[in-house]
Amino acid sequence: MTAHTNPARQSWVEGAAGSGFDADHLPYAVFTRPDEASRVGVRIGDHVLDLGAAEALGIAEPELLSAPTLNPLLGAGRSVWASTRSRLIELLTDPTLRDRVEPHLLALDEAQLRLPFTVGDYVDFYASIDHATNVGRLFRPDSEPLLPNWRHLPVGYHGRGGTVVASGTPIVRPRGQVVSPGSTDDEGRQIPSFAPSARLDIEAELGFVIGAGSQLGHPVSVGDFADHVFGVVGVNDWSARDVQAWEYVPLGPFLGKSFATSIAHWVTPLEALSQAWVDLPGQHPEPLDYLEVEGPAGLDIAVEVDLNGTVVSRPPYASMYWSPAQMLAHLTANGASVRPGDLYASGTISGPEPGQRGSLLELSWGGREPFRLDGEERTFLQDGDTVTLRYSAPSASGGRLQLGEVTGTIAPAIG
Repeated sequence: MTAHTNPARQSWVEGAAGSGFDADHLPYAVFTRPDEASRVGVRIGDHVLDLGAAEALGIAEPELLSAPTLNPLLGAGRSVWASTRSRLIELLTDPTLRDRVEPHLLALDEAQLRLPFTVGDYVDFYASIDHATNVGRLFRPDSEPLLPNWRHLPVGYHGRGGTVVASGTPIVRPRGQVVSPGSTDDEGRQIPSFAPSARLDIEAELGFVIGAGSQLGHPVSVGDFADHVFGVVGVNDWSARDVQAWEYVPLGPFLGKSFATSIAHWVTPLEALSQAWVDLPGQHPEPLDYLEVEGPAGLDIAVEVDLNGTVVSRPPYASMYWSPAQMLAHLTANGASVRPGDLYASGTISGPEPGQRGSLLELSWGGREPFRLDGEERTFLQDGDTVTLRYSAPSASGGRLQLGEVTGTIAPAIG
């Protein structure tokens, strides 16, 4: 699954060399400044290279970089992504080009970051065997935790692209139909009420941003993954567990998931992850032919879940059962097409240890085993809570890439 990459070279930009945002990373974002139009930027250290104003540097076609979204660049295809990245590395590592480039750098705190791309379709998977097993044990304690199909295909559902929001956007506690313990009629049937969710949760995930689209009726093979996926982005798929529990039978997640999904401002190019590919933990039984992968197909990406300034979990993406290439292949196996700006996410990242669980549902074991936070017992999210997800991965220089953070603070329900 590895993509072509440039040899690691350190940047001349002050403070960038050896950081998580050196020339071996170069994530993309969309930003603006007061009274200016939004445009594309690349992070280098604690600076942003303004690509919309850097046409004279020969980075790419101007219309790809001066757009208010990454979508034109996403749709340009893999050869353009590679040539653009190669030129950026040259500009930011060759000291003889410093005088030409430096006028187009601005301090990170001067840039007002926006949603990086216009999201088309959004699909969320369920690719962690540890998460799926934990959830199965919680909700089906007397049955096998994994349903019969789970080891044969990447289970997923079609989400709502219109409620994908940028990191930092407040998350309003959703209302929905919920059932409280003991809420039954005279015949013992459950009776719902319409109320704010009392079991608001997070899901620490990794998202994959579609670049080049595909043709309707033509599945994308696992081998064509790097031709269609531009990069990765951190994802928090907020979940109202009480709403979800009542509504999801028989068609699956709906309002308990669709109120908000947060993504990072920064999109890390797939090429930057050349050193992060690792073997999958093992798939048994072997998947069907269209899902077979060869060589390293998983990603060694470390995740931190921070709740109100305290790290409460460290989920390892390397433990995921289904690979990103298999998810894309299955997503399109029936001939469904993808478009620039489509997003699919991994589902909750959880490892085998208690301290590696990527949701509060698991950390509190369904609310029955509260965890300690600042001397308090906690289960689900309270109003005013701030959750930050951090991601890192091995870099070509031997250090660690720091992927974009995803942050959200819970606001009270409206009405």
